[in-house]
Amino acid sequence: MSDKILVTGGCGYIGSHVVRQLAEAGRQVVVYDNLSTGFRDALINGEELIQADLADHETLHAAFQRHRFATVLHFAAAIVAPESVSQPLKYYGNNTRNTLGLLETCARFGVRRFIFSSTAAVYGFPEGGSASEESLLAPINPYGTSKLMSEWMLRDVAAAHGLDYVALRYFNVAGADPQARMGQRTPEATHLIKIACQTALGQRNQAAIYGTDYPTPDGTGIRDYIHIEDLAAAHLAALAYLGNGGASTAMNVGYGRGSSVREVLAMVKQVSGVDFTVVEAERRPGDPACLIAQAGKIGRLTGWQPRYNSLQTIVEDAWRWESKLAGR
Repeated sequence: MSDKILVTGGCGYIGSHVVRQLAEAGRQVVVYDNLSTGFRDALINGEELIQADLADHETLHAAFQRHRFATVLHFAAAIVAPESVSQPLKYYGNNTRNTLGLLETCARFGVRRFIFSSTAAVYGFPEGGSASEESLLAPINPYGTSKLMSEWMLRDVAAAHGLDYVALRYFNVAGADPQARMGQRTPEATHLIKIACQTALGQRNQAAIYGTDYPTPDGTGIRDYIHIEDLAAAHLAALAYLGNGGASTAMNVGYGRGSSVREVLAMVKQVSGVDFTVVEAERRPGDPACLIAQAGKIGRLTGWQPRYNSLQTIVEDAWRWESKLAGR
């Protein structure tokens, strides 16, 4: 076994930040990415890139044969919940089936540690608007279901093959590297903060509020936004936890408090200094009124502590990144 870490989807938004933090921590990383939504130049430390799809089992096996990975971090996935409703087979293929193939390879080559990129979408509409790891698992779209099925496979493979894992269930990831070296680059992104920044930059005509009649203080949806740097650090904390003999488990990654759509838009206007157009629209099907993490478990088990946990910091870093992108 080598000390090299395989990161699937390491050229994407979240994966690239984790790869950079791993490199900064002195870890050797090999990235496996088909570049369908990722970017080669997101690997700013010259990591080896194997450009291939996870469905390409021959290339995947060859990578394991050559590098003998003991550790895998798995980010590669399709992640747009509304799209998963109209294209469910894409999500069960790209997320669930490709995870199955990866786990088969991990079992065959004796991988010891596995960090899985999961999602709060496994909870669906949690009672009271906040979810703990013990909350009912009841996804409401194929995206959430595809990730939950992957978690179940991982649990069972771990039990059968001596693999230790952590499934990290993310809430609303936002922001960018504070030095603006990397950030969210997906074209036609659906992230609210990115859309608002692009509107302030004149790249979009308007930002929309979908639903103003939710049972929340200002009538708009509330989400637990987490800074990408804190989320990336959670992966390194989870790795250290497994390295210290921690038991396999799932952990929420969020701040335990939420911001409404109106609060986010107001913050983007404040940070950018632009009073851009905001329109009100009907609710979108499948959007819960409130989704907040009960996130004490990851701190207790791993010692992870957020460093960038203010909405203003998240928006400032996102604005800096979007401004840099606009100037390219």
